[in-house]
Amino acid sequence: QVQIVESGGGLVQPGGSLRLSCVVAGSRFSDYAVGWYRQPPGEERDLVAIITPNYSTKYLASVQDRFTISRDNAKNTAYLQMSSLKPEDTAVYYCDFQGIWGRGTQVTVSS
Repeated sequence: QVQIVESGGGLVQPGGSLRLSCVVAGSRFSDYAVGWYRQPPGEERDLVAIITPNYSTKYLASVQDRFTISRDNAKNTAYLQMSSLKPEDTAVYYCDFQGIWGRGTQVTVSS
């Protein structure tokens, strides 16, 4: 059974940085893409970034050049490095692996 645990969220001031982690257990991590999604309060969940098994990446336009997705197959972990954070980045961030979601981690950008 696949299990996903996200971590690394928190409260940060505008312009700050955070690194989110997504640890996957119970599957061949290296064989599948990993996606980071976010859901602001009262809004739908949107794809933020995705990384394929061959390390190709794609980003939501509004986070391009500020966020970086990466993966460490030896640790069964995907990361989302977020820099130059803005209040509009505030959301619960979720990791998606094989269509399975974690519980999410809250990111709040506020002064």
